[in-house]
Amino acid sequence: MSTNPTGPASPIFHGWLVVAAAFAVTFVGFGSAYTFSAFVESLQADFSASRASVSLVFSLAGFLYFGFGLISGPLADRWGARRLVFLGMLLTGLGLAAAGAARSLTEIYLAYGLGVGLGIGCSYVPALGAVQRWFVKRRGFASGIAVSGIGVGTLVMPPFASLLIEQIGWRNAYLALGGLAAAVGSGMALLIESDPGQRGLLPDGDVLPPGGIAAQASGMSIREAVWSQPFIRLYAACLIGSFGVFVPFVHLVPYALDRGVPQGRAVLLLALIGVGSTAGRFCLGNLADRIGRHRALLVMFMGMAGALAIWWLSSGFTMLAVFALLYGVFYGGWVAVLPAVVMDHFGGRNVSGIIGILYTSVAFGTLIGPTAAGLIFDLNKSYAIAILVSACANLLAALIAAHSARPSRSLPR
Repeated sequence: MSTNPTGPASPIFHGWLVVAAAFAVTFVGFGSAYTFSAFVESLQADFSASRASVSLVFSLAGFLYFGFGLISGPLADRWGARRLVFLGMLLTGLGLAAAGAARSLTEIYLAYGLGVGLGIGCSYVPALGAVQRWFVKRRGFASGIAVSGIGVGTLVMPPFASLLIEQIGWRNAYLALGGLAAAVGSGMALLIESDPGQRGLLPDGDVLPPGGIAAQASGMSIREAVWSQPFIRLYAACLIGSFGVFVPFVHLVPYALDRGVPQGRAVLLLALIGVGSTAGRFCLGNLADRIGRHRALLVMFMGMAGALAIWWLSSGFTMLAVFALLYGVFYGGWVAVLPAVVMDHFGGRNVSGIIGILYTSVAFGTLIGPTAAGLIFDLNKSYAIAILVSACANLLAALIAAHSARPSRSLPR
């Protein structure tokens, strides 16, 4: 039980409500964004576009929703996460709805790329940063649950979007997704709080003694963190690994369709990534608290590389399904562990700002990787080179991250 000195006792530690809100935000935000693969064929047909030019829509959005954390993270540290997450979910909904009304591919770039990209960029890093401050002992597990919304969204939303496209067309499908993101995301954002001390609590639900004052979160300044060797190596690892991380979210469905897999089963592959991702976020996030979160991060990079090698060897639905499940597990674990690793290394004083800067590495990888894979396909009519490069990038990321210094013992673990 947690106690709020300004109100009645609460049977639920509010940190878990913050986790639930972050789960809902990542579910509708990323879940809607990761439906993009289901729209690729419709966008190509309606706008007579190449696969590379359509892939650029997702890459632009991905660049912004990871890159904008550079701004939203420090703002969340200063102003609190709630208002940024609320605004971000409204922008996400508007961007999806505007994409449904677009009359050219350029308008899709503006509506989806800017609207969805900035919307998720406003909400993702602040929501994750808020979760980190509410936990110490179970930080990896709590972070895993929060970002498992991405996995569940990847499981549920692409088949839902495919059904909407079949029933009401791709334009109305985007309108429906936009309304869902705005209503659910902005509503749940109201539960997010950044400081346990405002409720008379310490992390993990411990209660402040009478008359006690919550200690200021310890840790490095943003400048100290970003010029440290652990951050530089972590940034390089995430930058290189991200060149391949998001290629499946854009190109797995077209890859399967090119090999004669029916549309419904092809979209199911994205759902299988969601199944694996959800399992990875729950199970591997919890495991990381036991074996060490930095060590777990290395396992995630190597696991994604191994799964991508399976994709490279795949031709039929069965092997593609095996790839999707395994890739989802390690991708989900990577997303769950990374914010907790940042907290371990650099402390909580500026955690949202530091996560936001780190995620610019993921932004550049997301901008380049899926578009480059589409261009390689347009030139060679094959994804083989793109998939192999993606696997090698994740192996190299693991090697770089392995040389990062261990977290300082003086920082909260």
